[in-house]
Amino acid sequence: MGLEVYWLELAENKLEDIFGYHLVKANKKVAEKLVHGIVDTTIGIENQPEIGQIEINLNHRKQEFRYLVFKNYKIIYWVNYKYNRIEIANVFDTRQNPKKINETQ
Repeated sequence: MGLEVYWLELAENKLEDIFGYHLVKANKKVAEKLVHGIVDTTIGIENQPEIGQIEINLNHRKQEFRYLVFKNYKIIYWVNYKYNRIEIANVFDTRQNPKKINETQ
């Protein structure tokens, strides 16, 4: 299929926020391990883009958003066939109000 994984700005910003939060609340090792775990969860997704479940909270969008889970985080993505890539749109902490997931662009 030849897809590549592409992290959108919102998702990258969320990773930075997660790292910063855990750097303060725990330590650098914990923060790095968590962020690496989130990123590593997406490894191989380009070979099986439909492996994630459909995100029903985003059904109103024209794209079909799917998600993978790592610990308390949903890694929200969609397949952009126009650009031949999988776009990671958001990293959502599932302990938040589910309505906040709509900030995915």
